[in-house]
Order: sequence, then structure tokens, then C-alpha cells
Amino acid sequence: MKADIHPDYHKITVQMTDGTKYDTYSTWGKEGDVLQLDVDPKTHPAWVGGVNLRKTGQMEKFQNKFGNFSVASKGNSVADAKVEAKAAPKKKDDKKDEEKA
Repeated sequence: MKADIHPDYHKITVQMTDGTKYDTYSTWGKEGDVLQLDVDPKTHPAWVGGVNLRKTGQMEKFQNKFGNFSVASKGNSVADAKVEAKAAPKKKDDKKDEEKA
């Protein structure tokens, strides 16, 4: 085994968001340091009821961005459909409407 390649593994104290503490071993900090957590299983949304996407607005943002997205039929792309729509001959009624405008 090579010497001096492993980090120092020592005892530290971890303090949860509610103030409870426990001792564990880690390579973080120095011997006897206290690691204060900002987020832990007692406060993180994944463990206390999950994230409601409706409240964050992310679901609405996704729906607004991709709500009208549809897959073109096989062999035709969306660009081909637009070209076909432009190339289609106008009806006689359409020409009369244009002249009135």
C-alpha cells in the first residue's frame, strides 16, 4: 500500500437543521469540527411530501412551450406540410375576399 495517498479519516459532529447532533467519521474538515447542514432529510421536499410542480410554475412553463407540439406523420415533416399549404391553389371565394380587403 502506498503511503500518504489517503485523506485523513477522523471523527466529526454533524448538526441537523432542527439542532440535533450526531457523531460520525469523515474526511471533511478537521478532527472535532461541526458540520452544520442547510438541507437534510427532515426539511428536503423529496422526503417531506415532494415537490408540487403546479406551485413552482414549471409544469405551466412546459405546457406553454410544448403544448402545441405534434409529431408529423411518417414520411412528412412539418416543413413539408407548410410548403404544401402555401402551394395549394386558392379557392375562388378566397380571391373575392382578398379583393374586398
